[in-house]
Amino acid sequence: MTTYHQRIAREKRALILAAATELFLELGYDRTSLARIAERSGVSRATLFKQFPTKAALFDAMVTESWSAAAEEAPPPPGDITGGLTTIGRRYAELLSRAQMTDLFRIVIAELPRFPELANAQFSQGKLPYFESVRDYLLSEQDAGTIRVDDADLAATQFLGMISNYVFWPALLVPGWEVSAERAAQVVDEAVRTTAARYSTTS
Repeated sequence: MTTYHQRIAREKRALILAAATELFLELGYDRTSLARIAERSGVSRATLFKQFPTKAALFDAMVTESWSAAAEEAPPPPGDITGGLTTIGRRYAELLSRAQMTDLFRIVIAELPRFPELANAQFSQGKLPYFESVRDYLLSEQDAGTIRVDDADLAATQFLGMISNYVFWPALLVPGWEVSAERAAQVVDEAVRTTAARYSTTS
C-alpha cells in the first residue's frame, strides 16, 4: 500500500471510530448498527466492513486506540524511582484526561449489564496490559535495589489509584469536572512522594 493510501486508510479509520463512539453514547451499543456507523462517518459500508467486520471488532479497535499511546511508550529505565514514577504518573494523568478515554469507560459502564464482553475487552486489552507495565517497572526498580516491595500488584494499584481517583473518576460522575494541568501535576507529584516514601530503600 502506498503512503497516500495508508494515510487515507488511517483517516477513514479515525472517522469510523469517532462515529462509533458518538453513536454508542447516543443510542447504546445494541441499537447501533454498522450501517449507521458507516453513514455517520461518511465512508462506504464496504470500507467499514473491510476494516471492521463486526461491532465487536470495532469496539476492540476503540479500546486499542484509547490505550495505544501508553502501549507505545517505553518504560523509564530503573535506577531513579522518583524520576521514573514521575514520568509514568504524568503519562497516566495525560492518558486519563483524553476525552476518548472517558467516553470508552462510559460506554462500558452503560452496557455492562447486557454486554459484559465489552468490559472484558476493555480490561484485558487495555487496562490490564497498562497495569502490568507499571507493575513490571516497579519490579525492575526492585531488581535495581532502589525499592523493596512485597506485593508489586498492590504497589502499582496504590500508585495508579492515587492519580485516577482525582483526575479521572470524578469526571464520569460530575458534569463539567475538570482538572488543570497544574493540579494534575501536583496530584502526580504527591503520589510519587507517597509511593517513594513507602517503598524506597533509601528513605
